[in-house]
Amino acid sequence: MRTHLRSRALLVVIGALSLVAGRGYAASQPAPAADAPMDMLVTSEWLSRHLHDPDLVVLDCTVKIERTDTGEMQAVNGRASYDAGHIPGAEFADLMGELSDADKPISFAVPTPEKFCEAMGRLGVGDDARVVLYDSSNSVWAARVWWMLRWVGFDNAALLDGGLKAWTEEGRDLSSDPANRPAKLLTAAVRPELIADRDDVLAAIADDDVHLIDSLPEAAYQGQMSMYARDGHIESALNIPVLHLTDRSGRFKSMDELAALHPVDRSQRYITYCGGGIAASGNAFVMARLGFKNVAVYTASLQEWAADPANPMVDPTP
Repeated sequence: MRTHLRSRALLVVIGALSLVAGRGYAASQPAPAADAPMDMLVTSEWLSRHLHDPDLVVLDCTVKIERTDTGEMQAVNGRASYDAGHIPGAEFADLMGELSDADKPISFAVPTPEKFCEAMGRLGVGDDARVVLYDSSNSVWAARVWWMLRWVGFDNAALLDGGLKAWTEEGRDLSSDPANRPAKLLTAAVRPELIADRDDVLAAIADDDVHLIDSLPEAAYQGQMSMYARDGHIESALNIPVLHLTDRSGRFKSMDELAALHPVDRSQRYITYCGGGIAASGNAFVMARLGFKNVAVYTASLQEWAADPANPMVDPTP
């Protein structure tokens, strides 16, 4: 039996990240040694020790998912949450504002590289910076900003494992003061292959060397949950739900556990998707950590794909 949701599809998926993420999974990896350099994933202990490094920029990427009086879920700009309390010195990276293209018909559309780099520069991110990103959910919002940084050629960025929850649960201070970092210059060296479009996905269906990964919950993949204009998944896609990547604390699983979830062949091309490229960015982040060299995010995802009947989908539900 199908479950028909009244909420906007993208928001249901992201809301689920906060409600049901990682039940009963094993603990994540031990914290790195005190003198270890910044990896793609850092602990709150590492961040606490390096918080005042002059080249380190911390970005709060929070988007809140709230339920309306009618029972629907809506995305809410995370600015109020940031103002109420954030990691000291952090700037607010606005995914519902200047980090998206509001002129596009889909949510969280990627801005031009120039607009993105200008926005990052205003937050204090320059070519020589190191950046740590976090959010108050399961790191998917932070992963989306991380992936866009990678897309414009900036690699010296990391996610905070466990996000704001891990920071606060370990008793670390919050601040309500704005960071007001001086603006910097971030130069774009775009890697266009890191973001896929509709034509790339369509070509992948018939290409044995390109593989699609659906990052939505299994129920959506199987067509048991009505979430978009059409149910089911893009033809040929493999399902690796983003909810399976973290444990109950919101921290990422161990590298061995993550490797077991993903394909063995890391030399081929992979395209991740979800509803709007948010959860898909979480999967792409993990794949990058695992050593996959050719991964793209279909940022428009099912918001775009399912709306066009010409795009092939599979609905396993009778």
